[in-house]
Amino acid sequence: MTRWTGAELVVRALEDEGIGFAFGIPGTHNLELYDALAGSAVRPILVTDEQSAGFMADGLWRASGAMGCLNLVPGAGLTHALSGIAEASMDGVPMLVLACGIRRDRPMAYQLHAIDQLAVAAPVTKGQFRAGGDDLYATLRQACALARAGTPGPVLVEVPVDLYLTRHPGPGPGPFLGPPAPLAPPAVLDQAAAWLRQDGPVLIYAGLGCGGATAELVELAERLGAPVATTISGKGVFPEHHPRFLWNGFGSAAPPFAREAAARCRRILAIGCRFGEVATGSYGIELPGPLLHVDINPEVLGRNYPAELAVAADARAFLQGVLDRLPATAGPAPDPALAAGHAAQQAPPAPGAKVTPARLLQGLARTLGPETIYTTDSGNGTFLAMEHLRLDAPGRFLAPVDFSCMGYAVPAALGAKLGRPEAPVVALAGDGAFLMTGLEALSAASLGLAVAIVVLRDGELAQIAQFQRTAFNRPTLCALPDYHLEALAAGVGIEYLALPDDRAMDAVLARMQAILAEGRPVIVEAGVDYSQPTHFTRGVVRSTLNRLAWPDRLRFLARALGRRIFPA
Repeated sequence: MTRWTGAELVVRALEDEGIGFAFGIPGTHNLELYDALAGSAVRPILVTDEQSAGFMADGLWRASGAMGCLNLVPGAGLTHALSGIAEASMDGVPMLVLACGIRRDRPMAYQLHAIDQLAVAAPVTKGQFRAGGDDLYATLRQACALARAGTPGPVLVEVPVDLYLTRHPGPGPGPFLGPPAPLAPPAVLDQAAAWLRQDGPVLIYAGLGCGGATAELVELAERLGAPVATTISGKGVFPEHHPRFLWNGFGSAAPPFAREAAARCRRILAIGCRFGEVATGSYGIELPGPLLHVDINPEVLGRNYPAELAVAADARAFLQGVLDRLPATAGPAPDPALAAGHAAQQAPPAPGAKVTPARLLQGLARTLGPETIYTTDSGNGTFLAMEHLRLDAPGRFLAPVDFSCMGYAVPAALGAKLGRPEAPVVALAGDGAFLMTGLEALSAASLGLAVAIVVLRDGELAQIAQFQRTAFNRPTLCALPDYHLEALAAGVGIEYLALPDDRAMDAVLARMQAILAEGRPVIVEAGVDYSQPTHFTRGVVRSTLNRLAWPDRLRFLARALGRRIFPA
């Protein structure tokens, strides 16, 4: 029987899973694996920090649907990568975390990088496996199946270094299957269809779980005459130029026209979402009526908001089943208040002395076109982009939502470009977040990835500073040390463009587009004006304050008012 080295088996498993990229940094424990990757169909991608490896694999999947692999040395490689793994875990992104392990064939203590990697990864992965020589190939294939199944997420496989150095039985046959997706029984679909046919308008609230069901979602909205809100992660799963699109949310973090339209509904169908804190603006939504909650993960059903009817099912299969049971006739005409509300929100503000976020985001969309993929960072950039971009397909708004990890935008943009090389890709990086992973601009240059890195430069941690000014009338420890972005761009070999104000917008964006068309990355320094809080920021402040008991609420209000009258 043919014998394979551990490295050969791992590479074969990756190839058979269709994994095209392995993100990481070589180390002493995985030299054999990197040598095997050099002649394979799997492209190893060198990162500047393993944190970025997770974000790159995340961006790859969200943009293209292709699963990526993290190739990590023991100990430090895994702990550095944990932020990206946790983001993927919270946001439902599959990835294979290939963690090399210390030697298991010798009983020596105090080995280099020795930690209990399975225990470290357990809180942020769907499964943790330590492979053996006889089951190495099968373990990797089964781990990938688990990562993709149900609500997707990262799965860790530890491969002890001695397995790479020795030979083992070759690949065995499958099948390699994850748990099957739950399907709603016909009687439950009958009940759901009857529930939806009741009198009164229905609000549809769709999350990322509807990413593969856009056509069915549109069909249902048109038959029911229903407005459709999405979660932030689900931005684009319902076309946002459609006359029935409401907003990314519908509670206190949404503008008044969206809140009013949602309140006019009698019931709510929530599908492919779990009512997380960020999506709901710190739980600042009130359901307009009874809830029909549908999700592939039964654990989330009714977890934060009670459901009158809960259905564990794949979103597309559920929608297809319900559509088969509803009349194939169009519902009432779209509410004209939605079109008027969106028009008011999208009206360009007057040019400012700095870069107005609305003008920047609308200018990017106008310049680069509807296929553009945007990555954002934790904070203001995410919520501004959410509010001002109108996207008509999933996989074009890549944001760190539920784990909300800073440093996401730049490496995620590289992963997105690897997965969708034909699409324009823009990283909207806060200037604080850029300090964490901005050196991946060097990776963009070395890999020849034509991404636009737009650094939203205001000199502080803007989202936190806004909260501090609202509550305390003073920001604490939010001002960033100044840094010379043009010099940094020159140091990593990327062209730099300065965008100080709205007047320079058209010329700078045209030059940016020309650089991207030449196949080169570019850094744009945008002197952004954050003086106007987003609807999201205002809503979170209201929701948080209103949850306090009245004595505490009065104390907070008195402190805020007192500091405005008598500033320190």
